[in-house]
Amino acid sequence: MGCCSGRCTLIFLCTFQLMVALERQVFDFLGYQWAPILANFFHIIVVILGLFGTIQYRPRYIVVYAVWTALWVAWNVFIICFYLEVGDLSKESDLLTFNISAHHSWWSEHGPGCVRREMPLGGIRNSDSQAYISVMGCLLEYQYIEVLHSAFQILIALLGFVYACYVISAFTEEEDSFDFIGGFDPFPLYHVNEKPSHLLLKPMYLST
Repeated sequence: MGCCSGRCTLIFLCTFQLMVALERQVFDFLGYQWAPILANFFHIIVVILGLFGTIQYRPRYIVVYAVWTALWVAWNVFIICFYLEVGDLSKESDLLTFNISAHHSWWSEHGPGCVRREMPLGGIRNSDSQAYISVMGCLLEYQYIEVLHSAFQILIALLGFVYACYVISAFTEEEDSFDFIGGFDPFPLYHVNEKPSHLLLKPMYLST
């Protein structure tokens, strides 16, 4: 019963984690955040692998999932430090876009309550002119939205790691108990029909 409940819980966590990862991937694509896009891509693959391993009773796949959740927690801790500008990190840098573009988080211009105004430089609007974008009235700054996203990912990943370890332990115990079934059977698998020893020692009487 415990193994079944733990396995069902891990299936639910993996499914929910997959949905949350897909949601995050969409917004990272909209913001052209290439480093998070790659991280989300690998995360989605490993979560699917862990879900498959849980459904099909494959402990090795769940081990891969458990190891990845630890790395995923570390990645999201880095994202939190990046947007909170811990140390020398700056949220205005192009680190998450690999310096390919100057794009930032999609939430920086489309957060809750944000009013986006675009004004062309030089007063001339055409397809080639650059524009100055001002954002005002945001109810929550975009860096805090990204921090909340990462914190939620960490919470789900920690729960997934705990239940993955529990399910791996339960599967291992079941395999060990299955391997030892019949292992101490006093009767061999192949029985050789031998005559009883008392028949061999029975004296032979000669008729007179």
